[in-house]
Amino acid sequence: MADLDLFWKRGKDFLGVRFPIIAGAMTWISDSRFVADVSNAGAFGCLAAGNMDPHLLDSEIKKTRELTQNPYAVNLITIAPNYKEHLKVAIDNGVPFIVFAGSFPRGPEVKSAKASGAKVMAFASTDSIARRLIDLGVDALILEGSEAGGHVGHVSLGILLQQVLFRIAEVPIFTAGGIATGAYLAHLLLMGAAGVQLGTYFVMTEECRAHPKFKQAFVRAKARSAIATPQIGSELKVVAVRALKNKGHDDFNELQIELLRKRRQGEITHSEAQYQVENYWMGALRRAVKDGDVDFGSLMAGQSVGLVSQIRPLKKAIAALIDEAEEELARVKDRCRSLETVSI
Repeated sequence: MADLDLFWKRGKDFLGVRFPIIAGAMTWISDSRFVADVSNAGAFGCLAAGNMDPHLLDSEIKKTRELTQNPYAVNLITIAPNYKEHLKVAIDNGVPFIVFAGSFPRGPEVKSAKASGAKVMAFASTDSIARRLIDLGVDALILEGSEAGGHVGHVSLGILLQQVLFRIAEVPIFTAGGIATGAYLAHLLLMGAAGVQLGTYFVMTEECRAHPKFKQAFVRAKARSAIATPQIGSELKVVAVRALKNKGHDDFNELQIELLRKRRQGEITHSEAQYQVENYWMGALRRAVKDGDVDFGSLMAGQSVGLVSQIRPLKKAIAALIDEAEEELARVKDRCRSLETVSI
C-alpha cells in the first residue's frame, strides 16, 4: 500500500486515521453506533446532528466517545432551527472535528469551534467561496458534486475539481459525490484530493441500520433512478434533494405548490415555508430509513447507487475500495512505463 499511502498521506495526517475515507453524515443513519463502527474500522465517521433535540445530540456525542477512541466529526447543519444550540453542544463536548454543512458558517462560529480545539471542515462550491472559508480559518474543505445524495448543489464534481481542487493548495481538500469505486478514489488522489467522502456506498453495509427495504431499493436502483427534486418557483429557495424517484416526489411537488399559495396570500412567512419544506424531508427520510416506507418515504441516494449492488460488512466494503485503488495505481504506473518505452 506504499503508493496509496504516499498519495493520501495529507488526508491521513489531517484526520488522524488509517484511511482518509469519510462516511458522510446521513440523518437517521449516522448515529453514534454507526459513526463508531466506521471510525473503529479505520475510516472517518461523521455524526449527523440534523435537527435533533440538543439534549439528544449531547447524548449521541457522549455515546460516540464511549464507543470509539478514534477521531470522528459532528456534522452541523447551519440552516437547521437548532443549529446554534448544536454548535454549543459540540463545543462544550470538545469534539475533535466539526463539519459545517447546509450553508456557510460565520466567522465567529468558526473561531469558537477552533478555540474549543476542534478542527473545522466546510463545503465549498466555487474557488471564491473556498478562499473565503480559508480566510475564516477553516482547516479543510469538502467538494461535494451534485451527483451526491440528499441536499445537493447544482454543480458536478468534475467541474468543482477544476474550479477548486486544481486552484487551492492551502488546505486539504476532500472530494464527494458519485464515488463508489477504488479506481475513482485512486484518480481523485492523483488529481490532488486528500481523501474522499462517501454516503450511498456506506448505506450498503451490514453495520448501517437502515430498514432492509431501504437497502433493497438501493440494490434495485440504477444511477438514473436517483434524481434531484425540481424547484417550483423561486420564492421558497428550495435546496434540491437527490433521492430515488417514488410517489413521495409527487407529494413534495404538491407541497411546494401549496406553500407558494399560502406564502403569496400572506398566510405563512418565508421562514415558516422553508421550515415546512425541511420538516417534510426529515419526516419522509425517517419513514424510509426507520419504517421501510419506500413508496412515500424519502430514499435519499446519490447517483453512485447504480454502482453498488451488494450488502457487505463495513470492513470488507472499505477493504474493497483500498484493493481497487491499489490495483488502479499499479495499472497507471504500468501504463506510464509502457508509454515511456514507446516514446524511446
